[in-house]
Amino acid sequence: MPANSGETPQAHDLEPRKGSPSPRLDEAEFKRRFLNQFQDRAYDPLSAELGRIADAAWDAYYNSRKSPKTRKAGPGFADPDYDLAVDWLNARDAVQAAAARHEDTHGPRRFLLVSGSSRSEHTCPGELSKSYRLVKVAEEVFRQSENVSVEVLDLSRLASEYGRHIHPCKACFSTSPALCHWPCSCYPNYSLGQVHDWMNEIYPLWVEAHGIMIITPVNWYQVSSPVKLMMDRLVCADGGNPDPTTTHGKHAKEAKEIEMRGWDYPRDLEGRLYSVISHGDVEGAENVRRSLSDWLRFMHLMPAGPLAELDRYIGYWEPYATSHEALDRDQAMQEEVRNAARTLLEAVLAKHAGHRIGAGAGLKEPRSK
Repeated sequence: MPANSGETPQAHDLEPRKGSPSPRLDEAEFKRRFLNQFQDRAYDPLSAELGRIADAAWDAYYNSRKSPKTRKAGPGFADPDYDLAVDWLNARDAVQAAAARHEDTHGPRRFLLVSGSSRSEHTCPGELSKSYRLVKVAEEVFRQSENVSVEVLDLSRLASEYGRHIHPCKACFSTSPALCHWPCSCYPNYSLGQVHDWMNEIYPLWVEAHGIMIITPVNWYQVSSPVKLMMDRLVCADGGNPDPTTTHGKHAKEAKEIEMRGWDYPRDLEGRLYSVISHGDVEGAENVRRSLSDWLRFMHLMPAGPLAELDRYIGYWEPYATSHEALDRDQAMQEEVRNAARTLLEAVLAKHAGHRIGAGAGLKEPRSK
């Protein structure tokens, strides 16, 4: 029931629904899984030490110590005496610093270029991706402009770099937006071994950016796995709760009660301009481009212009083995990517100069969701 429906829910309506089977492990299975990561023979002389470490890990798991290091929230929070995870407080500080960079009118215009493929020569495929090549084509355009800062987010590092993870969204928002904290407070979860979450570094890149370009391949009619993981975890930037003390951590009923009193859906990425480029070899490029654009629009980002949105096929129905040669030949597409970058650059500079980017941008929507 939407918060603006005018109806008053009964208390029992807000009780969280239960019923899925427990995922809890017994001690033997937990330790088997924990120790299974130490397969290299270099660990063989350390079996006694690993046994003691496994005992400590089991204790943390058994007692569900998700965030062992906390401190009082302090001033500025609804409950200053509530213990917040140090990891979350550090992530919030980084996001706030990024927001200040975004708002600095004297600073450079900031662009985030996202390479969405999981392929690179540093892991099993043995070859870089066409997405990364196209990002580098676009990057050249931005680098030629003065007072511009460019960050490249290469999501292939999820598959090739030690300790890089984007853990899946736990869908807190679907219980209540007040339960989805901004930035995400679900990770790290030390008791479950859900650590090294990359999103705390990715959030500031999105927040500080004035223009965002996503270049992704089509994987089975959809965006790539890394792009989808990032997309889902950005839900907290679109209507999430900046104060976890209002829900005292993850208390679902408290969050539901807050939502039913009225939720304003803060949009922390609103107004940033975007470009989307999808490329495939057989099917799905148009649908992927459209779904990405729809997602960004829903978060109140603004399309830079028609030339900034592109879906193309590279080596259509040709061998995968020669797909890079197909891209070499497709000079027209490379120029289209440059035009997309030029369009995004022009739109960001025009907005910075105070020119209107899109008619109707200031209209208030009658419904938030």
